[in-house]
Order: sequence, then C-alpha cells, then structure tokens
Amino acid sequence: MQSVLDDGKKRMAGAIAALEKEFGKLRTGRATTALVDGIVVDYYGTPTPINQLSSVSVPDSKTLTIQPWDKGAFGAVEKAIQTSDLGLNPVNDGKIIRISIPPLTEERRKDLVKVAKKYTEDAKIALRNVRRDMNDMLKKMEKDKDISEDDKKRGESDVQKMTDDFVKKSEEVLGLKEKEILEI
Repeated sequence: MQSVLDDGKKRMAGAIAALEKEFGKLRTGRATTALVDGIVVDYYGTPTPINQLSSVSVPDSKTLTIQPWDKGAFGAVEKAIQTSDLGLNPVNDGKIIRISIPPLTEERRKDLVKVAKKYTEDAKIALRNVRRDMNDMLKKMEKDKDISEDDKKRGESDVQKMTDDFVKKSEEVLGLKEKEILEI
C-alpha cells in the first residue's frame, strides 16, 4: 500500500512541477529565458527548440538576447519568434537578435491571469486523475486480498489528504503567479 502512496505522491509532485513550468512561459513584463523555451524553429526542415540552436540570455529585466550558433539560422529564429503567440518583436542586427519586452497593458494582464487559472485547473484535473488511479489500485489490492478493507479505507483517506495538500499547493503557486502578473 505504501508503494501506491509513494507513486501517487511522485505523480502529483510532477503535476505541480508541470504547472510551474507552464507558468514560467507566461509573460509577466519581465524578461526571462523561459519565455522562448516553448518556441520551435524550423531549422533546415527539422523542428528544433530555440534553446538548442542558440544561446538565450537576459542582459536586463526588459531585454532578451538570442545568439544563434549558425549564422544561417537567424532568419528562421526571427520568424519563429514573430509567429509565436507571445506578441514579441525581434530586432536582428546580424550578430544577435534582441527582443524588448514591452510593459503589459491592464487588459493583457487580466488575460494572462485567466490563462494561469486555466493551467491551474488543468493541474487540478491531473491531480484528481492520479487520486482516481490510486483509489483504483487500493480497490484492486483489497479485491486480490493483499490488504484488508480497513487498510483500504485508511489508504483512501491518506490519498484524499494528499490530494487536498497538492490542490492547496497548486492554489498557492497560482496566487504567486497572479501577484507577479498583476504587479506593475
């Protein structure tokens, strides 16, 4: 029974980690390399993540610089950034691509909060799916006579407590991200 709980805890922690990674891609008016992590460049016909064909750095809080290692990739990188849904405008000087991060409008901030809430809801769904899987495993273990009915009830109680803790954690992560987005 402990292995079921340990496995479930690992999977729930993974759901929170995935949520935090998604939040890293949300623009908050501050430059961060995570903004371009999700951008895929068509590099000679092969879809390649931007951070695998260039160095991405943050010289200051409002600027992002991208320096492709291959001079032939500049156009593809620039095009990928422009076609991404980030609303960023890259400036290519032939040596480096600079992206100025404009301040967010109030309307855009509210939209980003909605997106953050959607990501959090997706994480909660993942947590509930893990809870269901764990409870199913406990029921199967009881059916196979590996554990008693009391152990199953105790296990289900532990699973629910763990789920509640991780849901609370997801809400805390959302609260921090919301505060960061709305901060001017």
